[in-house]
Amino acid sequence: MNKSEIIKDAESRMKKSVEAIREEMAKIRTGRASTALLDHLKIDYYGNPTPLNQVATVSVSDARTLAVTPWDKSVIPSVEKAILESDLGLNPSTAGEVIRIPIPPLTEERRVEMTKLVKAEGENGKVAIRNIRRDANHHLKELLKNKEIAEDEEKKALDETQKLTDQYVEQLDKIVAEKESEIMEV
Repeated sequence: MNKSEIIKDAESRMKKSVEAIREEMAKIRTGRASTALLDHLKIDYYGNPTPLNQVATVSVSDARTLAVTPWDKSVIPSVEKAILESDLGLNPSTAGEVIRIPIPPLTEERRVEMTKLVKAEGENGKVAIRNIRRDANHHLKELLKNKEIAEDEEKKALDETQKLTDQYVEQLDKIVAEKESEIMEV
């Protein structure tokens, strides 16, 4: 690997880390309805664990209600069971072919809990980004040791890696701050 490949690889991996955290944040419940809330749910579909979005349409019917419309009526009990057994604390109610899921407002205690969870996820993302930086720096030092690059090239590359790290950590901070304000919004 040469210097530019190492930096491109690091940037690509940092981008993926930020995306992974963004997806995790979408799963964290706020007082507002979001289809991402149910993305990770698996339904028992004829004996196979199947993602909910592959057996039903999930939509937001209003700010505090989700609507799940299974394509096959026979899976309605499985969908309800999966929602009830999830760690989301939601109570679905079925009206004909549509399962309505009211999103209860969060209590102050639950908001504080969720904020801590958001901060922890953000920290995990920062740790992942710093680990990527460490790997990249290690590879750059190897290039210097093997005399494949000069010291000034290594210094520039290390600076570039640090700038990338700062840039992606800043993005994570922004994502965490947005999610925190969304959670604390009453």
